[in-house]
Amino acid sequence: MKYILICMAIMAVTTYLIRMIPFAFFRKKIKSRFVQSFLYYIPYTVLSAMTVPSVFYATGDMPSAVVGTVVAVVLSYRKCPLIVVALCASLAAYLTMMALPYLQACFS
Repeated sequence: MKYILICMAIMAVTTYLIRMIPFAFFRKKIKSRFVQSFLYYIPYTVLSAMTVPSVFYATGDMPSAVVGTVVAVVLSYRKCPLIVVALCASLAAYLTMMALPYLQACFS
């Protein structure tokens, strides 16, 4: 129990420092357009860097992950609702995983 509390305290301090440091260093309004645009795109970049690799390793099978990703990108491009994109991409990945053993048996 004590170990868990110590870990939680360390995580709380780390989270606080990450959020506090920009306020400590940037007291004035940022006027540089480059820095403003850089800071604007950071959340999207970090989210993409965390999400995209996990998409390809989520199924444990690269072909099914690629098929699911392609389906998701195509449906997103066509402006389908998020639930439709998620369900269709999951279904495509699942069906690909189920079909792969049969396809491998046919071609070997």
